[in-house]
Amino acid sequence: MDNKKSYTPPRMIQYRAHPIPEYLTGLFKSDLAALDVAKRQVASTYTTVVDNDRKYVQVSDSFCELLGYNSEELIGKRYDEVTAPKTCDIPAIFNLFKRLGYMQGLWMLVHRTGQRILIRYESWLRADSFIESNIEVVDHLR
Repeated sequence: MDNKKSYTPPRMIQYRAHPIPEYLTGLFKSDLAALDVAKRQVASTYTTVVDNDRKYVQVSDSFCELLGYNSEELIGKRYDEVTAPKTCDIPAIFNLFKRLGYMQGLWMLVHRTGQRILIRYESWLRADSFIESNIEVVDHLR
């Protein structure tokens, strides 16, 4: 006996696009406006731009001084290399960030000498898909 079922190709399912109700478009616009206001909460004392591979493509002079590197040393270096603790979660955090488009919080950077620096960051996804961040120092730890 042959128990094989014959192959049936999958059916194409088509969905109709429904127009977005006006009350929802107004909601989205107000959320985006709130997001633009939130971007101004962290001063741009230290500014960085990171690509999709988590490598620095642009750093401010003040950020270089903060970490004890020059810009040539930091450009191309992975974000993971100057943060603490060393964790496997950074790629997952970056993927979450790409979906959200905006994040803020506290993080730890490491100076060239090993001194840890607690920072407050605010990052957003730019139109060119790079991630731009403003950073403020909260505390220098031992």
